Amino acid sequence: MQERLGIAGGGAIACGLAGVAAGHTDVVMLVRSPAGAQRASERLADTTRVRIEVEPEALAGCSFVVEAIAEDERSKALLLTALHGVLAEDAILATTTSSLSVARLAQASGRPERFVGLHVFNPVDKMDLVELALPPQARDSTRERARALCELLEKTAIEVPDRPGFVVNALLFPYLFGAARLVEQTGMTAHDVDACMTLGAGHRMGPLAVLDLVGLDVAAAIGGAIGEPVPDSVRERVASGALGRKSGRGFHTYENC
Repeated sequence: MQERLGIAGGGAIACGLAGVAAGHTDVVMLVRSPAGAQRASERLADTTRVRIEVEPEALAGCSFVVEAIAEDERSKALLLTALHGVLAEDAILATTTSSLSVARLAQASGRPERFVGLHVFNPVDKMDLVELALPPQARDSTRERARALCELLEKTAIEVPDRPGFVVNALLFPYLFGAARLVEQTGMTAHDVDACMTLGAGHRMGPLAVLDLVGLDVAAAIGGAIGEPVPDSVRERVASGALGRKSGRGFHTYENC
């Protein structure tokens, strides 16, 4: 079955997913405002198979719609409820949540039997994994269609339990936040901590660079959702607007952001 794909959101994950998907199929992308549409259009300037819209009804003809907005349960639930109202009965709704309960979002969607968690990773065009989490009510056909979509996008889907942080974030964030606490406790620079892990442990990126890539505001939200205490150095940077790569500064500084 060739899915008619819709993506709701205009941020890094939504645009990354749209860009990858457009290499295989046409995509309808829903954003909140004309300003959001302009930003998404600029991010996807080299892509011709993504149609960007601001009205939910534009997704009515889609058979598989992926919600990819900020990691806030209330916002996601409200959007999923609205999408349920415009989609055909047999359409699947998915969420890209990285830490929230898929079962609760499935209930909010109004179609838990046709709902799935598709946790894609940033940057979407470079990361192969999709954590696939299903609510108890999900039909076998939902699982099969979700796996088929991942295969179309040339991603590897691994089914994971619906628990806070799934697998990757449950294991990753204690390590990332531990690196932030090490900086607080020792006065080491972020550069030196990251260099220890890239040179000594063979990691492609150091933990503080990973936090900057994720976004420190997103990292704080994930920490809250999975019960991992957020370090003061992360909270302080978020409060000052130092959110990581997207703002040009976090634990490191960045140009051309």
